Amino acid sequence: MDRYLISIDIGTQGTKAALLDEQLQVIGTSFEASRLLGEKAGEIWQEPDEIYGSCVRTVRNLMDKTGASPSCVEAIGVDSQMAGIMGIDKEGEASTCYDSWLDTRCSSYIKLLESEAGDEILTCSGGPVTGSHAAKILWWKHQRPQQYEKTAAFVLPHGYVTGKMVGNKADKAVFDHTCLHFNNFSDNEKKQWNEGLMTHFGIESEKLPRIVSPFEIIGTTTERFAKEADLISGIPVTAGLGDSAASTFGSGMFETGMLLDCAGTASILCSVVDAYVPDRKNKTLVMMRSPMEGLWLPLSYIAGGGLCIRWLRDQLTGEPAMSYEELEEMARRIPAGCNGLLFNPHFSGRVLPPEPGMKGAFLGLDFNHTKADMYRAVLESIACEYAIYLEILRDLFHKENFEKLNVVGGGSKSRLLNQIKADVLEIQVQTCETGETALIGSAAVAGAAVGLLKDYKGKIKSAIAGKDCYIPEPHNSEIYRKKIIRHRQMLKMLSGWKEEMEICGL
Repeated sequence: MDRYLISIDIGTQGTKAALLDEQLQVIGTSFEASRLLGEKAGEIWQEPDEIYGSCVRTVRNLMDKTGASPSCVEAIGVDSQMAGIMGIDKEGEASTCYDSWLDTRCSSYIKLLESEAGDEILTCSGGPVTGSHAAKILWWKHQRPQQYEKTAAFVLPHGYVTGKMVGNKADKAVFDHTCLHFNNFSDNEKKQWNEGLMTHFGIESEKLPRIVSPFEIIGTTTERFAKEADLISGIPVTAGLGDSAASTFGSGMFETGMLLDCAGTASILCSVVDAYVPDRKNKTLVMMRSPMEGLWLPLSYIAGGGLCIRWLRDQLTGEPAMSYEELEEMARRIPAGCNGLLFNPHFSGRVLPPEPGMKGAFLGLDFNHTKADMYRAVLESIACEYAIYLEILRDLFHKENFEKLNVVGGGSKSRLLNQIKADVLEIQVQTCETGETALIGSAAVAGAAVGLLKDYKGKIKSAIAGKDCYIPEPHNSEIYRKKIIRHRQMLKMLSGWKEEMEICGL
């Protein structure tokens, strides 16, 4: 009898489900776009019922498309966005909206956390204060007190969805350890909550769930969920993990010194090390836990790197908008350096190091620049940010070489962007045969948890064989060394821009 795994990836732009076999080969997928909501500047959220519903519908559609028997499904694994958070009531139902990682309404609480406990937070959580879980929880406490009081536990999207799949109430809610670096109330190294910080900021300890391994089985599918999703009851469901952690796991990030570029809505540069070393000096890297014990995945990211590419296409190329292929062909003819044009990709504020007031910008525009220059400038800006992250990695972890970058996600399809990254970072860039690494990672966690996958490492490596390889071009690298310096200068110049405009009344 065939045996399958179902994995669900709850992303920012949509939910995707996949059916995989015992070799982690994808049999079929199903996708549903997300609806991002917001009425004011800086406000971005999602309806929890829509998130859960998208999981039900994509699984149901998946089973219909593949024709697989529900009785052949051995386990379900779920991953989701990591830096946003939401509340559930005692019954496990949503008590707040999903407060997206792109939402910046909690900016004042970032400043509060930093001013009163910044050093302790960075040391304990493994990352600086950002607009993630702690700042958002404080925002709910002070700005939406009724919903805060109704909240029995704050969870991640995958925690909410898996809880509903198995019928768990808030007293059984869980928080997987791969997301601790985004919660400034955590003691990441000890895998526990920082009770002192929570008491200091007036957050009740019971509002944060039990910390678990992604491999923990939290229950089995209920009859209600089974009926909704065209499955059977009794299928084991794992705690799940963050989407970036799932991508790294599903990309075979098992050895120290490896580098991974998750080129999606966010542009994430991640690595593998075996020591917990918070970035106290630069406040740029955060220490994400690997699903595997003993490994750490320090990373940094641009909150909307991929969104900047889409924004330029949608807003500046006419109606109907040009295709990415057309833009890339035009930008390929533009010389490295974009004729002096610079771009700042931090439309939603700079997350790392934390500068929530920073805004995006083009610098150096003149009448000779075209949309092709502007498009290439956006791509080069992402690579220049990565160059900053890589320099810090090498400074903190001297024994690692970090000589090769594996690329996954939608951005890996761009041959131009891959070559730019190779030229800017001056290292080899390798794309993967499959782009479904988060789904593979979640499935592998679920399969290993139920004993279906004895050798998940080998099967993951087989499932994600290398595809295209990009070698640095020395002439372009020489140009980009100068551009990285100018990129740093631009970031320094734009730091504090929002505060200065507010002083001027603008």
